[in-house]
Amino acid sequence: MAAARTLLVALLPCLGLGLETARFPLLMPKVVPPKPETYFCTSVRLLDDKDQYILSFEPNATQNTAHHMLLYGCEQPGTDDAVWSCGDMAISDPSKKSGPICRGTSQIIYAWAKNAPKLVLPDGVAFHVGKSTKLKYLTLQVHYADVSPFKDGKTKDDSGVFLTYTETPQPKAAGVMLLGTGGFIFPKTTQYMETACDIEEDKVIHPFAFRTHTHALGTVVSGWKVQYKDGEYKWTLIGKMDPQLPQMFYPVLDDITLTKGDIVAARCTMNNFRSRITRVGATADDEMCNFYMMYWTEQSLLSKAYCFSWGPPLSYWHRIPMGFWKLFSFPWLTGIPEDKRASEIDKNELRSYFFAKMRNT
Repeated sequence: MAAARTLLVALLPCLGLGLETARFPLLMPKVVPPKPETYFCTSVRLLDDKDQYILSFEPNATQNTAHHMLLYGCEQPGTDDAVWSCGDMAISDPSKKSGPICRGTSQIIYAWAKNAPKLVLPDGVAFHVGKSTKLKYLTLQVHYADVSPFKDGKTKDDSGVFLTYTETPQPKAAGVMLLGTGGFIFPKTTQYMETACDIEEDKVIHPFAFRTHTHALGTVVSGWKVQYKDGEYKWTLIGKMDPQLPQMFYPVLDDITLTKGDIVAARCTMNNFRSRITRVGATADDEMCNFYMMYWTEQSLLSKAYCFSWGPPLSYWHRIPMGFWKLFSFPWLTGIPEDKRASEIDKNELRSYFFAKMRNT
């Protein structure tokens, strides 16, 4: 049984930030994934006596090999092994132990797919991990797409991410809320996969970046702030993107805040060009509908970091599709944006997201 690696890097001055920072590689330790759809995890233990504040993420991966990567802060890793299979119902390597990504408290910190570039957080914003938090480990999950480069028995994989961090406390704590759905998409149809959840905590949340994720069928994913005011629901766009483009974190264009009583809603517009039903699942032949909202707060992070619905044909924003399934839908929502605004994106909108800068005010 191999112990988790320990983060131990000398701090160096970074003149651009005015901080002492360090760069740490969290990479797969030269693994050989046996089959497409394999999920591997590896973990690093953080220093027991220090707090770290993560400032940026530089991917070391290509979409030809990695379908996607996720980085979690964990109270404990899923196993004590250096590498383990962590894909639930997906392909696993029988030579490796299987286990969850994390045990105990966990938090999504970063996500990558489709050759997304480096992510640098706004000044003063950082993910806080280490000594005074419950996040004592960082765990990297890689979902492998093409494993043909490793068939020669000599080539091994080191996909992962380079982290820049500081030990200087930062005033704004970064967090991620993940919205998603289950469900099925019927053949030769365009289907909306929708979810919504309440902000139940008395905190001020500032969304500053978002990321969309589907597999092959997604055309647009949009996320919204929904506020009940003057007897009606007002919808404000947090962000939308074509998930077939690089699945990076794009800037939120407007200065939006979320407080107790607001709703966060997301829609994935899916075009099923196939002649078969496609379900939400772990493999590339399945689908996913995810909207990641990255935010900062000067308070503690939201304790509710995930928001999922059953998806179609059970859950929608605006209707009860099957009579007694009322508990699985959101029929009280009104004022829903027209489909062109919620389910389409034009070149000018794309340009605005690609060229905007991250904001933290």
